[in-house]
Amino acid sequence: MLAIIVPYYKYTFFESTLQSLANQTNKNFKVYIGDDGSVENPTGLIEKYKNQFDFRYKKFPSNLGRISLVQHWERCLQMTEDEDWIIILGDDDVLATNYIESFYKNINCFAEEYNVIRFASCNIDEEGKQSSKVFVNPIIESSIDFFFRERRSSLSEYVFNKEKLLEKGLKDFPLAWCTDILAVLEMSDFKDVYSINDAIAYIRVSDKSISGNTKSQKLKNKAAFEFLHYLLIIKKGIFNTLQKKALLREMNSLYLNDKKNIYFFLKISIFYIKSFWFRSYLVLLKQIIMSLKSSIQSKI
Repeated sequence: MLAIIVPYYKYTFFESTLQSLANQTNKNFKVYIGDDGSVENPTGLIEKYKNQFDFRYKKFPSNLGRISLVQHWERCLQMTEDEDWIIILGDDDVLATNYIESFYKNINCFAEEYNVIRFASCNIDEEGKQSSKVFVNPIIESSIDFFFRERRSSLSEYVFNKEKLLEKGLKDFPLAWCTDILAVLEMSDFKDVYSINDAIAYIRVSDKSISGNTKSQKLKNKAAFEFLHYLLIIKKGIFNTLQKKALLREMNSLYLNDKKNIYFFLKISIFYIKSFWFRSYLVLLKQIIMSLKSSIQSKI
């Protein structure tokens, strides 16, 4: 059976999420709503849907998400029972009416071989209108190829094997930014992911969402840097030299956009030196000097 975890905090779009669950053509799932100590009480709204799908609601006493979204997701995971598959659905995202039906229609194709199932997706705005193309994927694709092909991603568009999810856990980056991408890589053991393209996860991008909030860009950059550094240091044996250099270029770019960040500079420098990539390191130092000169000249 399938468990749908909804880590709840924001009320604004929550009814759209619940309505999309009520509209499912296949109701073979159970919903676990974990209230992250929100000041916006959803119980009246949830009561409205009590006979439309099976759910369990729990209000946690503390707002753990402000410290760590991942830790809140993990305590929501502990609410689940004997389900085999897990969706972690954002409290503002929406699933197409055939989402669960399509999952079960394809289950014999992936159940024994794949630990990560990816659905087609697209972005929606505050009014629920489609704001991007529909992103479809190869039916079977290496998670590494996907990582280098299409970096955009949202946790709501994946279904994870529960046993594998509990075994590997979720990496706690700031704002849980890049946590979903790393989950896909690690839960699949950096191997293949199975995709379903005939049902869509609608991902809400608004100023109330992390992805749409420009004020949190520095934290998102820090998370992206830590993610790339984790891949290069902890998972370095997975990638070939060209892939490592591509990851390092991304780290360099994050640093060059924030040259006052000593943490970024030290982490990059240590990696270059330990890898004996001295020539590449000199190229980076020249880029930094040229960038600083350009910045000074623009102020004169």
